[in-house]
Amino acid sequence: MIHRVIEKPFLKSISQFSVTGIVGPRQVGKTTLAKQLLLNTNTIYLDLEKNSDLNKLNDPELFFSQNQDKTIILDEIQHQPAIFPLLRALIDESRKPGRFIILGSASPSLLGQNSESLAGRINYLDMMPFSILETNEKITSQDLWIYGGFPEPALSHDSDFVQDWYLSFTTSYIQRDLPQYGLPADPRVTRQFLMMIASVHGGVLSYATFAKSLGLTAPTIKTYLSFLLDAFLLRVLPAWSVNTKKRLVKSPKLYFRDTGMLHYLLGIKNMDSIFGNVVLGSSWEAFVINQVAIVLKSDDEMYFYRTQDGSEIDLLIRRNNQWLAAAEIKFSLSPKLTKGTYLAMEDLGIEKLHVVIPREENYPMAKNIQVVGITHFIQMISG
Repeated sequence: MIHRVIEKPFLKSISQFSVTGIVGPRQVGKTTLAKQLLLNTNTIYLDLEKNSDLNKLNDPELFFSQNQDKTIILDEIQHQPAIFPLLRALIDESRKPGRFIILGSASPSLLGQNSESLAGRINYLDMMPFSILETNEKITSQDLWIYGGFPEPALSHDSDFVQDWYLSFTTSYIQRDLPQYGLPADPRVTRQFLMMIASVHGGVLSYATFAKSLGLTAPTIKTYLSFLLDAFLLRVLPAWSVNTKKRLVKSPKLYFRDTGMLHYLLGIKNMDSIFGNVVLGSSWEAFVINQVAIVLKSDDEMYFYRTQDGSEIDLLIRRNNQWLAAAEIKFSLSPKLTKGTYLAMEDLGIEKLHVVIPREENYPMAKNIQVVGITHFIQMISG
C-alpha cells in the first residue's frame, strides 16, 4: 500500500468538519484513499454514477436521516449537485464531524451556487497524482516524470500500457466528462486545444494566440480553458507582479498537472524520445512545479518572476507573506545561470536560490546558490 501525502490532512479534517471534500482528476486515487482509511468504520459508500446507488437516493432526506449515525461517502458528487442544499440543511441540524465525505472530479466552482451552499461547513482537500515522497521505493522519479503520477500507469512499468491508459483517460475527458461539466466545445476542438497547449507547454498564456489558431474568440478560449483548469487537467503559475519600476511579464504560465498526459499528447513514450524534444525543459519544469504543489500548505503560493529585460526566476514560493524558497529548474547535470537570474534575486531580495536538477546532488554553485536534486528540494519544502 502506498501512503498518500493527503492522508493526515484527510483524517484531521473528518475529525473536525461535518463534510470533507476530496477533489482531483479522475483515477487519481480518491475512492481508494477514502475506502482504505475508513475500512473498519461505520461507513456507507455511494457511487453517484451507478443507477443502483442513485436509486437509494430517490428520497435522499429519508436515506440520510435513517443513516445519520454513519459516515456517508458520496462519490462523483459533481453529477448530483442538487444534493448540496440538502446536505447544508442536515448539517445545520447536527454538526457532527465526519458525517459526509464527498469525492469529486471537478472543482467546486464548476458546481456553481449549489456547492456554495456548503460554504463554512465543508473542508476541501486537493488530491493530486503521486508524489515522489509517496513512491520513493516503488517508482523512480524519472519514471514518475515520464509516465506520469496516476496510480495505474505509474505502477504498471509498461510503456505500451501507459499509452493505452492515457488514450482512454484523455478520450473519456474529451467525449464524456468535460461535456457533462458544461464545456460547450465540440470534442474535436477540445482535443485540438489540448494538443496546442501541449505544443506551447510552459509558455506565457496568450488567449489571442490560441484564438487565432483555432479560429475562435479570446473570450471563448478563456471559457474553454477555465473548464480544463476546473477539471484539474491544467495548472496556471501566476507571475509575481508587485509595485516596481521594472517592466514585468504579468500573464501566467500554463502547464499540464500531469506530465504523463503531456507526454502522451506529444507522442513521447519513454526517456529516449524526450531527449532532443523541444518540450524537454518545460516538461521537467512542470514536473518539479507539480511535485512542489503536492506538498505545499493550502495557503502557500507559487509564482514565477520575469521582467521585459530578461530578469527571471522559474519558481517562487511564499508562505505567510515571506519567501519560503526560490528555484531555477534546469534539466542539466551542469547547470548554468544567466545574469538575469542574479538580477532577479536582487530585485526580489532572494537570500537563497536552489537550482533543481534531475540527479540527486547537493552542492554549492555560488554564494547563496545551491544545486539540489528534486527529492531533496521537495523534502526541504515539505519540512
